[in-house]
Amino acid sequence: MSEYAHPEVVVETDWVAEHLKDPKVRILEVDYDPAANYDLNHIPGAYLVDWRRDVNAPVSRDILSAEAFTALFRRCGIDPDTRVVLYGDFNNWFAAFAFWAFRYYGATNLALMNGGRKKWIAEDRPVGTERPAPGAGRFSASAPDPKLRAYYDDVRRALDDVRAGRIGLVDVRGPKEFSGEISTPPEYPTEHAQRAGHIPGARNIPWAQAVRDDGTFKSRAELEELYRSRGIVPERPVITYCRIGERSSHTWFVLTYLLGYPDVRNYDGSWTEWGNQVRSPIEKP
Repeated sequence: MSEYAHPEVVVETDWVAEHLKDPKVRILEVDYDPAANYDLNHIPGAYLVDWRRDVNAPVSRDILSAEAFTALFRRCGIDPDTRVVLYGDFNNWFAAFAFWAFRYYGATNLALMNGGRKKWIAEDRPVGTERPAPGAGRFSASAPDPKLRAYYDDVRRALDDVRAGRIGLVDVRGPKEFSGEISTPPEYPTEHAQRAGHIPGARNIPWAQAVRDDGTFKSRAELEELYRSRGIVPERPVITYCRIGERSSHTWFVLTYLLGYPDVRNYDGSWTEWGNQVRSPIEKP
């Protein structure tokens, strides 16, 4: 991993296996559907982060407050010097979203487990069903970092710069979502929008092009070629988006930490907001 711009943010399954009982390490499994994953089995000692309950606000279309994240950090036994390793289902989509949200609220000693839950299981590594007791951590969330997040109005104001090539806008959804052939994949029927297509000027670079078949990240050279060849370069600001912000947080992670791009924001409102917003401009070939 030393080839990456920030190699410390990616740990391998071997490293996790060696640190299962390290008191300075907390392992968190982040799941969209805990009943189908964490509740069946998980890395021994791993705490559950339920993406819908522990990260997202129950009523407003937003992530939870700093106070709620402080409670989560402390419940997971996280101290200021604790190394937090996140992994999860769906090729680390939701773990990457949690990573982004944790960074948004000031946590910095973070890493993703390369390959996520799928790789750990495929390697026949130990799993358990016991939930660790709630911790008594001392880490507190800080004020949000606005440099990490883009809102609807930010993207709308940036459209001229996107069209002129001064800002890179990356749509990480699949080609059929980007073209407007479908508004949402069949497995996510509740996450649709009124209109299909993409934000004007966006480049379609599906998130999955950044990983290998086993879900691990491609080499730095491969990733640099992938994004530079599509005009997404570190010299310009970049905004990523998908449907609900989870896949785009994966690409945000790749650009920010593996490639070292200095100015990348995740538009977590993404297509469920843009495609439902009255009078938002849309391209649909």
